Amino acid sequence: MTDEQTEISRPVIRPRRLRRTPALRRLVGETQVRASQLVLPVFVREGATEPVPIGSMPGVVQHTRDSLKAAALEAAELGLGGVMLFGIPATKDATGSGAIDPTGILNLAINDVVAEVGDQLTVMSDLCLDEFTDHGHCGLLTPDGEVDNDKTLAAYAEMAIAQAEAGVDMVGPSGMMDGQVAVIRQALDAGEHSGVSILAYSAKYASAFFGPFREAVDSSLDGDRKTYQQDPGNVREGVREVLLDVEQGADIVMVKPALAYLDVVARVRDAVDVPVAAYNISGEYSMVEAAAAHGWIDRDAAVLETLTSIRRAGADVILTYWAVDAARLLAR
Repeated sequence: MTDEQTEISRPVIRPRRLRRTPALRRLVGETQVRASQLVLPVFVREGATEPVPIGSMPGVVQHTRDSLKAAALEAAELGLGGVMLFGIPATKDATGSGAIDPTGILNLAINDVVAEVGDQLTVMSDLCLDEFTDHGHCGLLTPDGEVDNDKTLAAYAEMAIAQAEAGVDMVGPSGMMDGQVAVIRQALDAGEHSGVSILAYSAKYASAFFGPFREAVDSSLDGDRKTYQQDPGNVREGVREVLLDVEQGADIVMVKPALAYLDVVARVRDAVDVPVAAYNISGEYSMVEAAAAHGWIDRDAAVLETLTSIRRAGADVILTYWAVDAARLLAR
């Protein structure tokens, strides 16, 4: 062959030019994750004298009231966007009365954290009955064992007032009851808590990935939540739920879980003009941690890639158990 015959065609357009150095890659990066976009979910256990490790979620604990305050202060110092509080009561009953009691563990925890961090951190609280009911459902039950949507709404209104009076910045109704956002907004406004905002769990799916969370909150559930959480195959229904919550006064809407529902996150982002959150849930966390513990993946790289994927799909806010670790990684 001649030199002319062996000469190859050289590309004119070379996308690799902009990948050549770390500085160039940063310059043209399309999606960034910031600590201020991350919210740390935290669990506090009534009566605990030391943090209790959660076996299925390595590195995550059920906090004491004191260790919770320390965790909240650390979150504030790292520049996180907020903390989402979940309470684990010592006793439960059919109506979840501990959720409404001003001396219940969740309301005390709100007060503790607000006193510790003030306005350095957005203090959020789960507004749902499932941690407080002896049957483990997110609402009150009828005599035949069905979840009573409208009676549950009345309980949610009381719970919202209790959390607002404890000092919360933002409530997170997660029970997927029809009309929950409207009832909570009305109750807060009537109770002179119009400054408390609502992060609505709007598109929450009946997911297999919730398993570790149920250990985290000592869930009493026997069965499933398919009559109120959404079918995993339905995306239009998810968008519809989101639009209803926006109409009812939601300040932020959320898709939960995140990773298996990135398409829903994207559809929701296109559909609304309020901030969109996504919850990087327990099962998603545990899978990565388990693989990393076996040496199968690079944990830190996988954490940042996971969070970047959720941001890339359109989430403005991410609830993640990696919030603290991610903030440290991003600061490097």
